[in-house]
Amino acid sequence: MRRNIISGAPGAGKTTVLAELAGRGFPTTSDSARAVIAERIARGKTPRPDPKAFALELLRRDDEKYTVAPQGAQLVFFDRSAVESLAMVHEVAPLLEAALKEKLAAYRFHRTVFALPPWESIYQTDAERDHSFAHAERVHSQLVKWYRWCGYAINEVPRLGVVQRAEFILQALSVSDA
Repeated sequence: MRRNIISGAPGAGKTTVLAELAGRGFPTTSDSARAVIAERIARGKTPRPDPKAFALELLRRDDEKYTVAPQGAQLVFFDRSAVESLAMVHEVAPLLEAALKEKLAAYRFHRTVFALPPWESIYQTDAERDHSFAHAERVHSQLVKWYRWCGYAINEVPRLGVVQRAEFILQALSVSDA
């Protein structure tokens, strides 16, 4: 099984591309942050807990998704990943580099991360995404920098229609629809 990360700016179309991939029969995971925020809002709480609690909860959920990924599948696509959650944990509670690298080594993903860049014409806020487009641009830049620091190659997915974006990813992985 090859675990593949779909990452990038908030509101750049990751969830939509993942839905397209799921529609083609590939197992996918959902974004843990949106789930946590939606659950908190449904309980009448603020969208996010304090940064450390938020990061730790995302890591817990993303670790679980990594662990329970379908074993029989050739490819699995992750909406973000435990690698990103570790970045958040490290940001709010810095780890020694050796400890951080040890934790990162527990998660084996394909060495290329598919990054969807900020795309202002499709960016929308909603109940779970309440940040500005400028914030999305900063997050994207930080994610690209983080993944590169972790040793991943970044393959930027062009701003195309959803079908073309999914096809771009599959072609990069040498997977054909035919």
